[in-house]
Amino acid sequence: MSLFSFYRISKPSKATVPPEQVDSTYKSLRSKTFWGATIAYSLYYVCRMSINVVKQPLIDEGVLTAGELGLVGSALLFVYAVGKFMNGFIADYCNIRRFMATGLFISAIANLVLGVLGLFQSMIPSMVIFIGFAVLWGVNGWMQSMGSAPGVISLSRWFPQSKRGSYYSLFSTSPYIGEFISYNVLALVVGWLGWQAGFIAAALAGLIGTALILLFVSDTPESKGLPSVQVLSGEEVTKADKTPTRELQKMILKHPGIWVIALSSAFIYITKYAIAGWGVLFLQKQHGFSLEEASQVIAFSAIFGVLGTVLAGWLSDTIFKSDRVKPAILSGILSSLSLFLFLFVGGGFVMNIFYVSLFSLSVGVLYCIVAGLMAVDIVPRKATGAALGVVGISSYIAAGLQDIISGYLIQGYTQVVDGVDTYNFTPVSWFWAAASIISFVLPVLNWKKMKK
Repeated sequence: MSLFSFYRISKPSKATVPPEQVDSTYKSLRSKTFWGATIAYSLYYVCRMSINVVKQPLIDEGVLTAGELGLVGSALLFVYAVGKFMNGFIADYCNIRRFMATGLFISAIANLVLGVLGLFQSMIPSMVIFIGFAVLWGVNGWMQSMGSAPGVISLSRWFPQSKRGSYYSLFSTSPYIGEFISYNVLALVVGWLGWQAGFIAAALAGLIGTALILLFVSDTPESKGLPSVQVLSGEEVTKADKTPTRELQKMILKHPGIWVIALSSAFIYITKYAIAGWGVLFLQKQHGFSLEEASQVIAFSAIFGVLGTVLAGWLSDTIFKSDRVKPAILSGILSSLSLFLFLFVGGGFVMNIFYVSLFSLSVGVLYCIVAGLMAVDIVPRKATGAALGVVGISSYIAAGLQDIISGYLIQGYTQVVDGVDTYNFTPVSWFWAAASIISFVLPVLNWKKMKK
């Protein structure tokens, strides 16, 4: 069997499900596929967020500097950006079960190798350690790009249009669940056993996720002897359903609305990844929090990010009667205000939990509406992966640039006073705050043009 035939979309099964069992079989396989992909994608994020939990130990032990960590983090994000673009287009043609499982398995191996490498760090030159981190984290970036598109494509293949919005909101909670696990479970492991154990624990989570994909996710209804989702749900077959995937993908690239969404998503990712990637270090150095305290504060971003993502569809469809602009304005203002309070007002443990929680709740709503619901409104089903690719490459290039710029702004404004590093986060804070404002102004001003 060639590599192409192994990964291409499954052919319809010759054996068909008896008519009286079609409904129950479809609902069972659909549920297993959804939850398998959703839980597995949250574990994808554990394999991605592991380095954010161990930044402080890596700096304190002299393994890497803040600037080097910025470069390592950007290696994942830049490779991820290109990978998400390419794999988004490829995934439209792929067996999503095999494609998604491959990415998570190799991502887990990359984390495992970093953990083992750390056990022998005293015998390895510092430059070799840095290069090893950058290369392996870059490899991890490509593997991570094989997770999102298959997960969302599974919604297109298994769910009718009428149900996709609600399930998309639920699937979009995966990153926040992964962050919550990372900033709680991994932080405890690192506190007890060291940063090396954090990478090894992330690898174990990735292997569990790989098993879940292989056990529960199915490629298409047709590959299981079922009719297509259009037939199962009674949906009318549209012109787009009959148009070749390649033609739809070309149309996506020419659609100005997708590029507005992509640019807005890019600025959302700057602020989202700034807090996720540098929030723990910010609280430790700016406010003197311990690793456990800082990790617990940032962990609340995961909890309320889940809530915001789930609320997005309900707010837009029920409260605002499918109006995308009003909830985007509301969530955008709240996210910018709460980020400003977190960065410039400060406070104790409880107040910082409040700021981070409000930020994560509102930015979760904003991202789901802009990069999810607005995109779904203008994209045909068969080009879902391509649309994700366009939005993804813009988002993660921006996130990668953020990591480099943030790392060097933090390091560049750090001064040594009486032999102790004194951090000045003001310049980088203004960078993050400006990105937050731009992120919601762009789609709000251009929504009418995007829908044409």
